[in-house]
Amino acid sequence: MMYDTTAHLLLTPVDKEAPSRARRLRRLGIGLRPDLAFDAFADRLAAVTGAPYSMVNFIDENGQFFAGLHARDDMASRYMARDHGYCPHVVVRRKALVLEDVRDYPRFAGNPVVDEIGIRSYLGAPLIDRTGTALGTVCVVDVEPRPWGRSGLETIKAMAAELIEQIHRREDGGI
Repeated sequence: MMYDTTAHLLLTPVDKEAPSRARRLRRLGIGLRPDLAFDAFADRLAAVTGAPYSMVNFIDENGQFFAGLHARDDMASRYMARDHGYCPHVVVRRKALVLEDVRDYPRFAGNPVVDEIGIRSYLGAPLIDRTGTALGTVCVVDVEPRPWGRSGLETIKAMAAELIEQIHRREDGGI
């Protein structure tokens, strides 16, 4: 017997922590508007990885907001639906995700960003704060397949840890 598994593979994962994450983001005062410090971080992340697009992405119940954005064109939006992209998967799984060519992964190849935006590769890591809340992600994407490899994975995880430290300093009144 054959089963049509594609309907299940393309679904955005259930995110039971979204309401508590939204409350935490509001308490921190982040994830609601563009932030120059997060834009600068995204610029540095793009430079380090050589990616044309990089984001500091916060996710709530309704969608994704790129509080930090580096894009090679001015047409990139700061908002994205929850069922678009790969960051919601990273937040729910609480693990970094490396997709060197999204078409190689049936679970991710049908994501709307592949056809609508032309995304072909993704590298992202969760931003898990001191309360254990996965606030969002730092990520880079490209319109070409990219061999991110282990070094890319280590880089994105290190950058996520660095940004979480910045967020903690803000919370403590240090920035």
